[in-house]
Order: sequence, then C-alpha cells, then structure tokens
Amino acid sequence: MSDAEKQFTARRQRMVSQQILARGLTDEAVLGALATVPRHRFVAPDYAELAYEDMPLSIPAGQTISQPYIVAYMISLLRLQTTDRVLEVGTGSGYAAAVLSLLAREVYGVERHEQLIRLARQRLEEMEYDNVFLRQGDGTLGWPEHAPYDGILVSAGGPVVPEPLRAQLA
Repeated sequence: MSDAEKQFTARRQRMVSQQILARGLTDEAVLGALATVPRHRFVAPDYAELAYEDMPLSIPAGQTISQPYIVAYMISLLRLQTTDRVLEVGTGSGYAAAVLSLLAREVYGVERHEQLIRLARQRLEEMEYDNVFLRQGDGTLGWPEHAPYDGILVSAGGPVVPEPLRAQLA
C-alpha cells in the first residue's frame, strides 16, 4: 500500500469515528462498510483530499456525492441483511452502491445521467464490487425486472414517493 493510500485509510477511519460514530450511529455493519470503501476513489482527483470530510462534493453532470454521514444514516435505516436485494435510485458516483454491496447480496442502481453510470460502472468494476448492477434510466420507475427489493435507497429528492417504487418493495 502506498503512503498516499495509507493516509486515505487513516482519514477514512477518522471519518467513521469522528463523524459517524460520534453522532450516535452504531450499526457495526454500516460502520465497517464505510471504513472499507475508499470514498476518495469515487470523486475526481481534485477532490480526493476532501473525500473524508463531512460534506457533499461535486461530481459530473451537475450532481453531488452525498456527505458521508447522510450516506451512513440512510443506509442504516434500511436495516439490511446479507441476503437482501437493494435498489438504489440516483446512483451518482457509485459510492453508496459500493457501501451497500458490502451489506446486501445484490445492489441494483438506476441513474438518469449516462456519464455518471459510465464512471460508476468503471469504478465499481475496477474495485471488484461484483454484486452491483447498474443501468441508466428514470429512477422514479425503479428497475421492475429485478423486483421485489428488500430495501430501496433514494438518493434524489422529490415531492412524493413514486408508486412504481412502492410496488417494487418486498
């Protein structure tokens, strides 16, 4: 492991202890996944130094990667089992999908921006997150071909939960 990777690993550990655990999130599986997934590899190199700060960061297509605490909080609310299948709407950089992949059997991600799907797929394949499946499309429609899902994480905002997503929950 290079010195730079050792520094990123130390920052990741601090992120978990000082930002996530310190705020009362104690789900050990979620904490372990966050401590494992290299968030700096899901952002542009210019933002790598900021990857473990508790802030959203810009990614292509005018989107952002959510701050680590928000990712941890949303994922902890799913209460995943290792046998679960999860749908992520608004996959973005692929970071949350990578975290989910360590907690669930299969992760299906839908992202409306083709550029983001390409980048996320490349990153996830390079890091061998083999249980994540991505497609470009309208997240409000979910991915019915693989439903039902044990949990659905929506990383995008809207005024109501779309009925197709409700219908795809187990």
